Amino acid sequence: MTLETRYFGKVEIEEEKIIHFKDGIPGFDEYKDYTIIYDIEEESEPLFSWLQCITEKNLAFPIVNPFRVKEDFDPVVEDELLKDLGEFESEDLAVFLLATVPSDVTKTTVNMKAPIIVNTKNRQAVQIIVENYDYEIRHALLAENK
Repeated sequence: MTLETRYFGKVEIEEEKIIHFKDGIPGFDEYKDYTIIYDIEEESEPLFSWLQCITEKNLAFPIVNPFRVKEDFDPVVEDELLKDLGEFESEDLAVFLLATVPSDVTKTTVNMKAPIIVNTKNRQAVQIIVENYDYEIRHALLAENK
């Protein structure tokens, strides 16, 4: 399918690359379907990817692999929060952090308190709040990646 995006123009994606948030993302409840766009022109693994809405071309969130931010990232989560993901094994889960990139990119932060979890088998996704008290909503990204 052809996806029209604000930042990447027209992008071809396969139907099996669509991930579904049953209840949307908090604050964007009406938008349920997304895909992840990677910068494939990078020679090494890029720090940022994009969570692109399928139905609204102007809605895309920069996301980061949490293990690129904090190698020992280990969110504590109530099982009840993961019920919308369906059946899964831990290796079926992909985890991402939403990033906020202001005009001064040195002040970029990631939300370690509310990661996005994707069941890669059935492509169901949720954003959850973790119980870790030491994980911040606005964790300075560049402090970790110097």
